[in-house]
Amino acid sequence: MADKKFNIRTSRRIKLLIGLVTVVLIVLMFPKGESLESEVTEGTIWIHDDLIAPFAFPIIKDPDVYRRELKRAAESVYPVFVKTGSNARGFVDSIQSYNFFIIKMIDSSLQSDREQTDFNPTFLSSGNFNVFKNIRRQERNLTAVRNIILTKLFSIAQNILIEIFKNGVSSIPLDEVKKDSIAVRTGNVDRIEAKSFFVDVESAKQEIKSAIERLDYTHEIKRALIEYTSHFLIPNIIYSEQMTEEEVTQAQNNVSQYIGIINENERVIAKHDRITREAKLKIDSYKEAKAESIGNEGYALQLVGKFLHIGFILTLLTIYLFLFRKKLFRDNQKILLFAITFLFLSVITFLINKITVSAPIHYLIFIPAASMLLTIIFDSRVGFYSTVVIALIAGALRGNDYAFTAMNLFAGALSVYTVRDIKNRSQIFRSFLYILSGYTISVLAFGLERFASWDTILIEFAFAGTNALISPVLTYGLLIFFERIFNITTDLTLLELSNFDRPALKELARKTPGTFNHSITMGTLAENAAEQIGANPLLARVGAYYHDIGKTLTPQNFVENQLNNQNIHENLSPEESVGLIIHHVNEGIKIAREYKLPEEIIDFIPQHHGTMVLSFFYEKAKKLYGEEKVNIEDYKYPGPIPQTKETAIIMLADGCESAVRSIENPDAAKVENLMESIIKNRIESGQLNDAPLTFSDINKIKEAFISILLGQHHRRIRYPKQDEIERGETGNKENA
Repeated sequence: MADKKFNIRTSRRIKLLIGLVTVVLIVLMFPKGESLESEVTEGTIWIHDDLIAPFAFPIIKDPDVYRRELKRAAESVYPVFVKTGSNARGFVDSIQSYNFFIIKMIDSSLQSDREQTDFNPTFLSSGNFNVFKNIRRQERNLTAVRNIILTKLFSIAQNILIEIFKNGVSSIPLDEVKKDSIAVRTGNVDRIEAKSFFVDVESAKQEIKSAIERLDYTHEIKRALIEYTSHFLIPNIIYSEQMTEEEVTQAQNNVSQYIGIINENERVIAKHDRITREAKLKIDSYKEAKAESIGNEGYALQLVGKFLHIGFILTLLTIYLFLFRKKLFRDNQKILLFAITFLFLSVITFLINKITVSAPIHYLIFIPAASMLLTIIFDSRVGFYSTVVIALIAGALRGNDYAFTAMNLFAGALSVYTVRDIKNRSQIFRSFLYILSGYTISVLAFGLERFASWDTILIEFAFAGTNALISPVLTYGLLIFFERIFNITTDLTLLELSNFDRPALKELARKTPGTFNHSITMGTLAENAAEQIGANPLLARVGAYYHDIGKTLTPQNFVENQLNNQNIHENLSPEESVGLIIHHVNEGIKIAREYKLPEEIIDFIPQHHGTMVLSFFYEKAKKLYGEEKVNIEDYKYPGPIPQTKETAIIMLADGCESAVRSIENPDAAKVENLMESIIKNRIESGQLNDAPLTFSDINKIKEAFISILLGQHHRRIRYPKQDEIERGETGNKENA
């Protein structure tokens, strides 16, 4: 399983697959139907030969103008209402039929003496039904007063409805109709009439109520009559959303997309002419017509061209990584990170291209965020090369927009330089000023170059400022995501791990003070040496802090923590001592994983020992058992040997610091000779074979160690009576 995983992380086939997929996906996001051999910007000069049309083609309207015309066309359409067969006469017939029915039901109820108030075979409420029932009873008993008979009330309802239905009742509230008139469709004929000529259901109900309230009847009769009349209020002017949409579509289809035509052999633009808005429309129309005329074969060739276009851009970064960042190039996980970043920016560019608004929203393509992200994760050179690649790809997706590419390249490069030596996460937000400066200068430059209005330039400033503000925030959020998903250790992570308040370091200082002081000194040595040879000083220092955390389990096994000068190894056999000492390596790895330390830090724990021999116990074993009975392999650390400059520095620092500490009255000659011997031993035993160090690097490391170690062990002036004070004799003499 481990071999398979290793192969996936380093396989060149996987690299090729990631590269091909990335290129293909980016190619699919290119603008469709455009010839990309040149890109023009309004206000610039046409530097090519006269552009003569090889065929006739229409001039496409300005997109903003076309959108406005489509909007006006949609707004010019009247909402369509369909007039149904429910006219006034039809309602009269309907209500008369129902009048006969309800009178019959009331008479039947009276004949059977069914006086229950809840008996109501009609739509009326029980109370209103009983009102009509009482009126009918009075009619039959010849006790009707003031001609209040049921048939007359029903006649009043008919007359009110006839007046309302003369014009029409709308199916929707007329307040929702934005226009003053509507189209009433009868059959296939539309009649445009004023909206005020009609009423909607609610307005009609109010008219019914007002008309009945004016009658000289009791409140109960009016209430019953209002309910009865309102029941027959059914809209006869029905709004049709589908027909209205069809009319809108038809009106918009009648809006031409073209403003003219260029004939064959007609000059589109002359050499050295300024590209005006009209000229740009002609050139863009020619490019679109040319793309449509090439056919499937031409389209396939264009795809090949786009593939090669993106391919050679990504090849620039690939060559750089292969030649100068081999460790990154070998790691497919890091290659995938690059691919995801490029695709993310490409998708953003693609979506921005799809949004058709007049505002310069292309400034919301956050290229500086990607620049800062890759710089923090890797280094400034990788960040800058990546910025070049991203800017070129985004510019290509924008239709080979040179101005866009140049602006983002400038702003992205400035953002790279602001985080190249980042010391804390809050420093990211200071990049805002540099990104804003980059965009401001470039927007002003290209704006003045193309004679853009100040209003246009100010709007672009606003969008560029939004980019400058959001990019640091986006970088901070994505950085945490990439650190977790891809197990990446950035300098920000290392800075957090170097804090002595970290639990692992607090435990180391509490349980093993000798080891802790040794680690701090090694951190100073390693950081200084790493600076001299171009390694990562922060990684070397943090690696030194954690390289011996395995000693916290059994601190008494190691001489630097034996404060009572009693060495337990004096009473142990050599093999037992070796087992106890080597045990701290495996335990250190376990502890490091419990504290979730990055793999880059965990590597220091076994690699700083490499496969060195514990010579003291090996020699002791040979004296006890005889050389022929002792296997040297049993007295070696398990390894592996150092694989990086930083782990090699820690190996050398560990040996040199411990040895120099044991020198009595150290001077430059003693320190240099001892260090020379230790370093020579590491080289001859093959401990540095896998580390990318040169002999020049080793000399620089040695010089860095000497300067620090001599400074730490410089001679001091002895105070008067210091010998007596050290023996504790001063106090006794004074008492005497």
